[in-house]
Amino acid sequence: MDINKIWNTFKTELLGFIKSRIADQSIAEDILQEVFIKILTKKDTLKDDSKLASWVYQITRHKIIDHYRVKKIIDYKDEIEGTLPEEVTPFNQDFLCCLKPFINQLENNYKEAIIKTTFDGLSQKEFAAIKGLSYSAAKSRVQRARQKLKESFTTCCQFQFDKYGNILPDSVSACNCQ
Repeated sequence: MDINKIWNTFKTELLGFIKSRIADQSIAEDILQEVFIKILTKKDTLKDDSKLASWVYQITRHKIIDHYRVKKIIDYKDEIEGTLPEEVTPFNQDFLCCLKPFINQLENNYKEAIIKTTFDGLSQKEFAAIKGLSYSAAKSRVQRARQKLKESFTTCCQFQFDKYGNILPDSVSACNCQ
């Protein structure tokens, strides 16, 4: 499998695919480079050359997901710690107005589970190892923490959601639950 052939075959198509999901041109190009680095380092794992296209697109999808996962962790960690990036919109500030106090109201073990696994980027397995818990116990703690957070949040703040579960900006109003 020749990496130059793969590059020439897929680079334009993949860049278009990435740009359809990432608005920033330079970030899309960076992700494309990461995809080809991954292809170069993992090319020996492809057993069937007839599946090259699906393998390349799978790597690309994972790199896009990784981009959003890292961005989400960084953005939310900054918000939880109280330092808001300049680009935060009023919608995010209204949402943060309700979210931060509810996280702080959780019992310490649930609060720590949410912060470590959602905002600090630890996997649930890593969290389990650090806390000396079994993986299933850590997973249950994170799930219970999320459920408690959701219950507290939705009891106080009424929002409308789209079909994907995202809060609709028009439904955000000042939250008086603090």
